Amino acid sequence: MTKYLLVLIGGGGGSLVRFVAGSAIMTRFGGRFPLGTLLINVSGSFLIGLLMTLLTERLRLDANWRFLLIVGFLGGYTTFSSFEWETFASVRDGGHWAGMLNVVLSVSLGYLAVWVGATLARR
Repeated sequence: MTKYLLVLIGGGGGSLVRFVAGSAIMTRFGGRFPLGTLLINVSGSFLIGLLMTLLTERLRLDANWRFLLIVGFLGGYTTFSSFEWETFASVRDGGHWAGMLNVVLSVSLGYLAVWVGATLARR
């Protein structure tokens, strides 16, 4: 039962942070390109690389930390379904290049962020 509560608490916190951060980014920068989702996905990728490496290789903490931080918080924080919808909507509305740019940047920067997070955690 504990792991379910940890996922619930972490997921609620991650979702709230995603909503606040995404809203703030889009309010400040606006535009057709989904910059808020991109930045949240890249930062979430960095955090999963950092935290999973710390939790499994460096600190070897109790598995409950993974339920809270990885499954819960980062599961609520990252926005892959939003990324997919915004890409579809861009292409549907004639923004073929914006849709393609969103896919290329999200995947390549997300991978780079995971790698940087894991590399930093190993130091």
